[in-house]
Amino acid sequence: MTSFARLRFRNLPSKNRKPPTAPFLSRAYPRAMKKISASNLLIAFAALSCGKLFADDQTQTSPDTRFGLFNLLDHRSGYGEGVYPEPFLVDDSDLERGELRLDGWRTASGADHSDFLKGEIEYGFGEMTLEIEAPFERDVEHGVVTEGYDNIDVGARYPFYQFVSRSGFVDTTFGAAVEVGIPTTSPVSKNTELVPKIFNDTKIGNFTAQSIFGYSMLYGPHGDGEEGGIDNFEYGFTFGYTIPRKTLPLPGILELIPVLELNGAVQVNKAGAGHDNLIGDVGLRANCKTIGRIQPRPGVVFIFPVDSGARADTHWGIMTSLVFEF
Repeated sequence: MTSFARLRFRNLPSKNRKPPTAPFLSRAYPRAMKKISASNLLIAFAALSCGKLFADDQTQTSPDTRFGLFNLLDHRSGYGEGVYPEPFLVDDSDLERGELRLDGWRTASGADHSDFLKGEIEYGFGEMTLEIEAPFERDVEHGVVTEGYDNIDVGARYPFYQFVSRSGFVDTTFGAAVEVGIPTTSPVSKNTELVPKIFNDTKIGNFTAQSIFGYSMLYGPHGDGEEGGIDNFEYGFTFGYTIPRKTLPLPGILELIPVLELNGAVQVNKAGAGHDNLIGDVGLRANCKTIGRIQPRPGVVFIFPVDSGARADTHWGIMTSLVFEF
């Protein structure tokens, strides 16, 4: 669970509350066939040719592109090659060979507000990505300040199936992940968290869609209204469209990616069961020219509530993200 998701579902006292259609062929009779004009034959031939091209594009190439357990992965996949934009509030699901990032954001509701600062490092071993992140948060509610280091999160993810069309136009990866949040015993971090997840990263041309689903389980103290024992179903979607430099030449920028995200959670047990909280954000991520071996990928988004559960805690927000790929 991201720090932002944890904030929205804290069950603390008010001063600490965190917020293709298959082709159809009919029988042809010899007498009817004699009446078909040359133009109709040409149209039929063109349609059949297009259908064959489409079918060919959906067919996998030779098995030697496959690898991994039961040959379920594909060397031609763009997974881990930088084709997917770095998410903002939604958890990352792409393979990262080496990444360092620093995020900062503020959300506000009237005079109350919360500030976050998070450092994260990710490193790939083969097809597996390991990550560790350390967030700090500061909440101001009714003039009362609560601050401290949130859970130290460690996680891992691995793809288990990939499909790539012959032309590479369609590219999709399914995978599994797990995250463990280790409490720091600060005022904002009292419970251990375990989150198993599944994810999908899909590219269709320049359009990308990343989705992730997890089940968050909190283990810890139950006294003083704290949130130990609460389970949440978490979900997130990141949509992007990559604009290459040849389309939009901007100084120092290789790709500009408009991004739209949806990040939510539904409580599944205890008194708040069924409570949904859905936040969205919209903005830009820029993949810049490399400096030596390092590629900066800065980004900024505007955060907004989507449903009534989110509006109760957040009216607006702004987030900046600085990613370094190495």
